[in-house]
Amino acid sequence: MKVDTYNTAAKKVGTLELSDEVFGADYNEALIHQVVVAQLANKRQGTKSTLTRSEVRGGGKKPWRQKGTGRARQGSIRSPQWTKGGVVFAPKPRDFSQKINKKMKRLATISALSAKVRDNDFIVLDSLELAEAKTKLVAAMLKSFNLEDKKVLIVTANNDNNAVLAARNIQGASVTEASLVNVYDLVAGGKCIVTKEAVALIEEAYKA
Repeated sequence: MKVDTYNTAAKKVGTLELSDEVFGADYNEALIHQVVVAQLANKRQGTKSTLTRSEVRGGGKKPWRQKGTGRARQGSIRSPQWTKGGVVFAPKPRDFSQKINKKMKRLATISALSAKVRDNDFIVLDSLELAEAKTKLVAAMLKSFNLEDKKVLIVTANNDNNAVLAARNIQGASVTEASLVNVYDLVAGGKCIVTKEAVALIEEAYKA
């Protein structure tokens, strides 16, 4: 499988042969869905916590005697019906994480990458070298590809601080490095702009 490569001005400068093993896989929607759900679940902190009646401070003394006052019987001012009382079935910290094995992650990532290539949502850059962290440089590149105001995932070979800083003020644009590419970013990221070096690293990481 061959794809065209472009410079940052959207001019074709050559071609690149992609690995069929990584970029020519079948689309497995069920697996991608399972991995995305697990990935989002693993981001949940699960730290919300409120106090039950046994944990609220105070309330050890019976508010008033059982009979003869004309009021409803009460055992503690920390019962749920009282202001500042405990919470019934109070939420407690919990673990939302789901286990996804390495083989499933690999197959889901390959499937998502292959779908991007088939749908023409995969653009290969010959190189991306920003002299400085200026938003206008990334904005000009996106405009060249007619991707302004659209979701774009830019994948670099390594951590490119200039690209990260230049893209962070552009709505819908995000930057990641090849080693951090994941299924959710691919599914939610829209168009993918990937450097040739990043493609090589992805192929190296995901070939069997």
